[in-house]
Amino acid sequence: STAVTTALAAPPTHASIRRPRIIASANMSTVIASSLSARVAVAGTARGSSTRKSSIAANPRSRRAVVAMAGPSKDATKETALAKPFEAIVEARNSHPIADNRSDSFARTSHFTKTSEIAINEQINIEYNVSYIYHAMYAYFARDNVYLPGIAKHFHKESLEERGHAELLMNYQITRGGRVELQAIMPPQVEYDHPEKGDALYAFELSLSLEKLNNDRLVALHRIAEDAEDAALQDFIEGELLEDQVKSIQEVSEYVAQLRRMGNKGDAVWHFDQMMLNREA
Repeated sequence: STAVTTALAAPPTHASIRRPRIIASANMSTVIASSLSARVAVAGTARGSSTRKSSIAANPRSRRAVVAMAGPSKDATKETALAKPFEAIVEARNSHPIADNRSDSFARTSHFTKTSEIAINEQINIEYNVSYIYHAMYAYFARDNVYLPGIAKHFHKESLEERGHAELLMNYQITRGGRVELQAIMPPQVEYDHPEKGDALYAFELSLSLEKLNNDRLVALHRIAEDAEDAALQDFIEGELLEDQVKSIQEVSEYVAQLRRMGNKGDAVWHFDQMMLNREA
């Protein structure tokens, strides 16, 4: 019992003092080991990153994927997409400004030039003049002392057709933003009897000359539209006017050929008139 008490009361020995230091050293070893492990992990990560960079460089698809990942954000792309319509609006306003003055047309485009507008008004005048001449021919052949109803009916129809062409051109002028300016119409001749050719052949030869003149003016109008790069006006002239004009020239040419064969004798002209009357019915 005394020995035990003495042992407990005795001061700590050298070995007992060194024991905590040994524990501290063990703890330090643990810390050093952990630090080394962390360094090894970092080095491994760096080597892995380097390996991935090498594989990306070797693989174009991977490189495109990285570029795509590094591209603009969704918000930036959305802002760019929203900016495009505004750019188009600015371009439209700068390229095609709307007239501030009410006296100027709002529908007019840059391709519809002043030269085209003037040429259309001239063509309207030509159509009205030809219609006026055909109307006078109708009145002549409808007389009681001439009375060829088939020929009279033909020229009445032609007069209305040419008037319709004039109104068609007027409507187109308005559609394109031009101004219709009607001009004076020359009074036509009243008598169509010819001493050598007779009235029927003379009237149809005059009609053929008018149709060819009208065709020449339409071609000139088409050339003006072509110089102005006005595709709409070119299409209108070709589809609405020139096609019918070519057919009219062919039709009148056939009438002239038949009348020249028959001459200006009364019986032959009467049979021609009956043929025209049945055709116009």
